[in-house]
Amino acid sequence: MSIRIPRATEPPRQSAAPKNSRTAKPHFGPEALTFLKQLARNNRREWFNPRKPLFLEHLRAPMLHVIAAVLDDMADYAPGLLRPAEKCMMRIYRDTRFAADKTPYKKNVAAWFAAGGLEKTSGAGFYFHLTKDELVIAAGCYMPDREQLHKIRLHLLDHHQQMRKLLNAPTMKRNFTQFEGLELTRAPKGFPPDHAGIDLVRCRQWGVAATLPAQIATTNALIQEIGKRFRLAAPLVHFLNEPLLASRPATKQPKAFRLD
Repeated sequence: MSIRIPRATEPPRQSAAPKNSRTAKPHFGPEALTFLKQLARNNRREWFNPRKPLFLEHLRAPMLHVIAAVLDDMADYAPGLLRPAEKCMMRIYRDTRFAADKTPYKKNVAAWFAAGGLEKTSGAGFYFHLTKDELVIAAGCYMPDREQLHKIRLHLLDHHQQMRKLLNAPTMKRNFTQFEGLELTRAPKGFPPDHAGIDLVRCRQWGVAATLPAQIATTNALIQEIGKRFRLAAPLVHFLNEPLLASRPATKQPKAFRLD
């Protein structure tokens, strides 16, 4: 499985969750999965537009609360990736300008947590999405631009053993069942084909992912499942961002707040 994460985050255009939703819990209701199932069968503007209030109530508002809860936890292990919840949530609308598939809406609600200074250029970060069938939790660098790809590959020449140690940790293997590398068949130009770390250098992305049943998103276990895996993957995210952030000036990071 390969996860495609846009190079830039996609902040939604709608208004934030209601300010009086103090009783909202950081998970989805069963109505969210029902809406996603119906959307998969009726991916048309004529169907979605009159039901947009349902989307805002059952998907967008709970999603912002989930993101806010995840951000609160991330303050301990990834403070450099904190952003407002609205900036982490991706839009439901698809960019169909150059796509053969012209369906206007995504079949999931998703969030991408990018490092400060890399929000518009990919870098490594954390990701999760919910579809009618599954909850995918992932972390890594998925769409590096040409310069970032080269920097990470150079970094791996000297630190491939550290990368292997991170990927092969027993807790990582138990909680992430997929490594996503999009490996090339030969060494990139300019890199030694017989290098001990060439299998990692050949990759075009470096990420780990886990796929869970969608029903988990309707339970109190949701934040625990996301937070546990994000925390485990944090050293990998920091490792991949290290060569990308080395030459960038430090940026002040906003504090994460719950939407209540």
